[in-house]
Amino acid sequence: MLTDEFSYRLLRLLEVRPDLTQRGIADDLGISLGRVNYCLRALIGNGLIQANAPVSDEAGRSRRYLITPRGMKEKSRVTTKFLRARLDEYEKIKLEIHQLRREVLEIERKTRRGNARG
Repeated sequence: MLTDEFSYRLLRLLEVRPDLTQRGIADDLGISLGRVNYCLRALIGNGLIQANAPVSDEAGRSRRYLITPRGMKEKSRVTTKFLRARLDEYEKIKLEIHQLRREVLEIERKTRRGNARG
């Protein structure tokens, strides 16, 4: 399945490095070559990227993956969604840090009070 987050990561990578091989994409994203192939086919099938005809190079045959105008719109949409998700995570983490700091201060206060009695 091609998630929004993965679409974001793949489209961002292809925008910067359109000549990257599928193996290079797999290495950069830390996923299997099979998953890269599946996802690229999905993006091509949805009209989000175009794959130019294979070209011979020193490594064998490679394609150039170009983001289409429709792909740029989708990249904008998934980037916005990804950013919102990360900001939500950030806010939750900030709250958790605040609560942990309060707990630590409370524990330290109780510890000092307990030591003062003993």
